[in-house]
Amino acid sequence: MQPRKLLRIAKWEVTKNAGGVDKRTIVVMALAILAMGVVAATAVGGGGAAALDQGIYRVGVEQSSPYYAVAASDSTFQVQQPVSGVAAGPRQELTFEGTTLQHAPRTPKQRAALAEFGGSTERYNDELLGRDDNRTAAFPVTVTLRYAEQDGPSLVDPRTGGDGTTDGGSGDGSTDGGSGTDGGDGASDGAAGGGDGGDGAASGGGGANLGSLGARLSGDVDGGTPGDISPPFPFESLVLAFLYIVPMNFVIQAYGSSMLSERLNRRGELLLVTPASRADIIGGKTLPYLLGAVGVAAVITGALRLTGIAPSGSPIAVLAVAPVALLFLSATFCGAMFARSFKELTFVTVTITVTLTSYAFVPAIFTDVTPIALISPLTLVVMDLTGQSIELAEFAFSTAPPLLTALLLFGLGAGLYREEDMFTQRSIPLKVLDTLSGRINSRWSAFKITVILLPLIIVAELVAIAFLFVLDSVSLNVFGTNQTLGIVLILVVVAVVEELAKSLHVYAGYTNAKYEATLRSALGLGVLSGLGFFVAEKGLLIARLANLDTLPIGEAALQGASVPAGTPLWIAGVLLLLPLALHTVTASISSVGATRGLRGYLLGIGLAILVHFAYNFTVVTAVSGYV
Repeated sequence: MQPRKLLRIAKWEVTKNAGGVDKRTIVVMALAILAMGVVAATAVGGGGAAALDQGIYRVGVEQSSPYYAVAASDSTFQVQQPVSGVAAGPRQELTFEGTTLQHAPRTPKQRAALAEFGGSTERYNDELLGRDDNRTAAFPVTVTLRYAEQDGPSLVDPRTGGDGTTDGGSGDGSTDGGSGTDGGDGASDGAAGGGDGGDGAASGGGGANLGSLGARLSGDVDGGTPGDISPPFPFESLVLAFLYIVPMNFVIQAYGSSMLSERLNRRGELLLVTPASRADIIGGKTLPYLLGAVGVAAVITGALRLTGIAPSGSPIAVLAVAPVALLFLSATFCGAMFARSFKELTFVTVTITVTLTSYAFVPAIFTDVTPIALISPLTLVVMDLTGQSIELAEFAFSTAPPLLTALLLFGLGAGLYREEDMFTQRSIPLKVLDTLSGRINSRWSAFKITVILLPLIIVAELVAIAFLFVLDSVSLNVFGTNQTLGIVLILVVVAVVEELAKSLHVYAGYTNAKYEATLRSALGLGVLSGLGFFVAEKGLLIARLANLDTLPIGEAALQGASVPAGTPLWIAGVLLLLPLALHTVTASISSVGATRGLRGYLLGIGLAILVHFAYNFTVVTAVSGYV
């Protein structure tokens, strides 16, 4: 790759092509991104937007009534002069004379108004008490939550429900007893004498200025009455994921259109006959869109920092977004090489958008389960914007799989960026087989391609772990053993993904007559592919950087790459050798089936998946019985 040629092609892409996007479309896209940023920033900041329920309840109350200030302080209520008599019902949901409700609620709306007014009264009273100089007298009990990772099993005290680790007199400030009484021996610690809570005021919010709405929704409560406590909700992650991911969808639409236009009417033939290499052409046409996506992320991060919403934002957030942007572009590039028309490209880009947005979005929801959350690089963005420290191992675990997968997809797509493949009208499945068979040079290609596909396998299995994690609490009785639904399903996904990765390129070789369709050849290719995966699957140990193997579902997914701690030595030795036999046998089954055509391949890979699942399930059950 020559930088001079690459930059020249990038300049041509910006000035002459730009995906066929005209000025009007660019203006609409810019306004949409700007509006999205304003809405998201307002949502995170927790203010400035008109409430959807503003003024939906009419309350009749005199200014002399103590309830007047309650209704006036809540935008949900529309304050009116009280209407007496029969007319009060249709015209006002609530009517007060002093502190007396004049009419009992009859309609659902009136009952809802009364319930909302009760909550508003409680909040108003809390605000009044909060202004008192003697806060200890106003709130005899205050609670501060700190969510901490649990390193080992907790021994629950059946008398109190606590974990036996509390300190009633000099704890870390989890509970503040105003009168100096003992905070109890449960899960919370009591600080004597109305102290300031020691170091327990730390919560998950970090450095982001999310406002009261963000604090309420995210569960990051600095301190308050027990009524202030709400379960943690990943409001920050949801909004920030939305804010960083949506602009990428605009970018890949333009990029996909540009790449596909090269294949229509043989337009790209002009570049193919130039001295520039395929790497120069692909890199030059991709560079402007990559810089655009990363630039938008940098602008978003800078805006959040300058406005004070996330003053801790730094270039780390931009670096974390870059692999995701590259993954979006690489998948779109492959889609543009596979699609035969803009209609087909639309279907491909929508599939890419949904799939990759889920990959970036879903894991970031589990903010209280760090190993799961770190599957998505957007978790690093949230951590950086909220002022949390990021370890190098965590950064590597989140960014390495999407980065390597993006490079893999570019490499696979580049195999079709030649005259004999670009301008042919073949279906998407056949194009996939073509790009795999294009990498086959000898029998050892079965070993090589299986190793090369490892990043794609890692990303697929990590995404499956994130999606199935919520099912890890559902118990099942499978073949007389107690397992969770999440573990059973992850074992199925692992078997399907790994068997496809070991066999699809072998089938492509048979389809394109790169291999001899004999039993001896099939067995040899199966052994080579299985050996390649056995060597490559040790790369799954990257999951240990985020302690993903500490979760049951993570341990089940990674059991082929490592041996659980505490396993007896003789079992550990067997477990290190059995995967080699498994992968060679199952890959050979699929390879033999592939010699019989599509139907034979489907039967072969189906049988290989069943064997793989049976092996994994047996190992998980046996190891759990010994450990």
